[in-house]
Amino acid sequence: MDSLSNEQKQEMATSFAALALFDGDAEVSAESIKSLLDATGNEVEGFYPIIFANFLTTENITKLITTPGGSGGGGGDGGAGGDAAAEEEEEEKVEEEEIDMSGGMDMFGGEEGTGDY
Repeated sequence: MDSLSNEQKQEMATSFAALALFDGDAEVSAESIKSLLDATGNEVEGFYPIIFANFLTTENITKLITTPGGSGGGGGDGGAGGDAAAEEEEEEKVEEEEIDMSGGMDMFGGEEGTGDY
């Protein structure tokens, strides 16, 4: 927690408050988030409970915690469609060369079939 900025700590406290309300089957609203934060001694800027309550509705929280995966980062594709990215990836594939492992010489530089092995 020491490595987090003050803003990150406030966001984390607010999101935990929203999740606690959701888990307790309480209404997830700006007022209830603020009340829970006050009761736990967490001070956050006034806009955090409002923003989180607007986004973290009961339906959104359910969807977020039941959907596998998550935000893997990875950045955006610069506005390009998924088909364009798939086409580029196909073009970049390199054909693997087939290597003939059947003969020519043995592992120690001698001729094939003349060693003790």
